[in-house]
Amino acid sequence: MPIPAQRDVEQSAKQLSAWLAAKVGADGDVTLGEFAGPGATGFSNETIIVDASWTSGGKPHVDKLVVRVAPTGYSLFPDAAFEAQHDILVTLATKTSVPVPEVRWYETDPSVLGAPFFVMGFVDGVIPPDNPPYTLDGWLKEAAPEVQERIWWAAIDTIAEVASLDHAVLDLPPVLDGLQAQLDYYEAFMASVEQTEALPTARRAFEWLKANLPEDDGKVFCWGDSRIGNVMFSPEGERLAVVDWEMACLGSPSQDLAWAWFLDRHHSEGMGSERLPGFPSKEATIARFESRSGRSAKAFDFYEVFAGFRFCVIMGRLAVIFKDWGLLEAGADMAQENAVTRVTNTILDEKGAA
Repeated sequence: MPIPAQRDVEQSAKQLSAWLAAKVGADGDVTLGEFAGPGATGFSNETIIVDASWTSGGKPHVDKLVVRVAPTGYSLFPDAAFEAQHDILVTLATKTSVPVPEVRWYETDPSVLGAPFFVMGFVDGVIPPDNPPYTLDGWLKEAAPEVQERIWWAAIDTIAEVASLDHAVLDLPPVLDGLQAQLDYYEAFMASVEQTEALPTARRAFEWLKANLPEDDGKVFCWGDSRIGNVMFSPEGERLAVVDWEMACLGSPSQDLAWAWFLDRHHSEGMGSERLPGFPSKEATIARFESRSGRSAKAFDFYEVFAGFRFCVIMGRLAVIFKDWGLLEAGADMAQENAVTRVTNTILDEKGAA
């Protein structure tokens, strides 16, 4: 689905060029190539991928950069927590072995690109696509089952690695802290969407969640948007970088694992497709996570519904944005009927929900 242009590219390139020239100590101008986006995945932040070339001390330099810009105008989440995303990347890079893109600079002055932004080094890898979903088309669907399995385990092992971190010593920026804080946040988020869009499946899931709160099973640092589509790989399936930390929080050890599982169900049964043949079962996935992380996933069933609930709210917000942009007709039922609501209702039925 096309997204309306959000900026004057020519003016932005001129301002970014001047800003970069000061950062890299260029002898003159920094020449920028055409602005590009990440392609088949991602939505909530503006991401610019651009080639940059300059001369410094008489020596030529060429680099490919990724510029992540804080949302302006339409924001997917009520609070983009943009600075926290930057700080999390820096913390992970300096204090853990989780591979993340290198953050070069952070700029808070909105006069350059209209909003704060940070610049990262480009990672030359491939990502399992969301559009079209990797179950329907693309390099991962065409890959051998052993490569598919390697990709799946790389994502699950990443989730386990993040869950095993000691968040008490990481000095993380403020994030949503615990299940109740998240329930309160997404309840308010849901209510804001419901000002214009009915969310019956989200409401059904929320009622089930309130009636089935799990026992406290500890608190770990959660990636948030934990899925194979947020891991960059080599064509052979080697993990290169882990991206998109805007949903990071403190929560249950089961939370990231259940989100990853729900997203795969969304990309398979939600799209009327089979799971990829190389992808391991739920039982094997849970066992691998528990073995690698040293954490229990005993609350998995609760957090599978929690994943569906949150994604239903997010889809409702997307429907609002798309209608405001004129990409959907005013009467379209995207918020009520989509792959996320279908899978969420199936899961609720499996659990005997009203």
